Amino acid sequence: MSHQLQAATDVPLLINSSNASSERRITPSWTIAFLKSRLEPITGIPAGSQQLTLRVGSQDAIPVTAADEENTQLSAFPLQPYAEITVTDTRPVGARTDFNDLSSVEKYVMPTAEYESRTDSVLAWKKAQKLGRFDPNAGTIEEQKIRAFEREIEERGITLNSRVRLLPATDARRGTVSYIGPVPEIPGGVGPWIGVTLDEPTGKNDGSVGGKRYFTCGERCGVFVRPERCEVGDWGVLGLEGSGDEEEI
Repeated sequence: MSHQLQAATDVPLLINSSNASSERRITPSWTIAFLKSRLEPITGIPAGSQQLTLRVGSQDAIPVTAADEENTQLSAFPLQPYAEITVTDTRPVGARTDFNDLSSVEKYVMPTAEYESRTDSVLAWKKAQKLGRFDPNAGTIEEQKIRAFEREIEERGITLNSRVRLLPATDARRGTVSYIGPVPEIPGGVGPWIGVTLDEPTGKNDGSVGGKRYFTCGERCGVFVRPERCEVGDWGVLGLEGSGDEEEI
């Protein structure tokens, strides 16, 4: 039986495991067994030890399993764009590989003085080219940060009323840009912030910070994030559970 049959439209899904998180396009005509074989190199979990669950929006997760996984297609499950598939490792803890544990990996850190004395380093090249902090016209570090944020806003095409999805992809909350500019009330938050009215009440505020209002939205529907957290696109309304990311206010 060929597993390479293509459905009319692939579906982008969020794949999460203890070792990895990524966005992948899934073909509904794939079987469960074939999906597991594709997830093995992504998650590091052997196909035979994978337990899959599917969560669509805020609904309860449902198991992705069948008596005959070799012949059961994924189209039998309610796949929706940016739904979340969680891959759980069923092996005993001692038999699993934790790819996030770097405690036993020996690390080398070059002494600062040695690095600064090298002539073949990125630092030496920046000095020669008068880039970054070595540019006499660069301005203060604060000014450089502001310009970097402004470039990020322009490059990402972020404008008022843009529809955005919050990054990383595992966050997947969506909303509308309601404010672009400085928010002095955020400690250490120099430069412009992006105020987003979220589709669901999974934010941190109602468009105000420290008693000052920057835009108006429902309770917990507002959030302020840096430009790199915003992906502009024709995003439809999709309610997903939020994350407690420390990079937002």
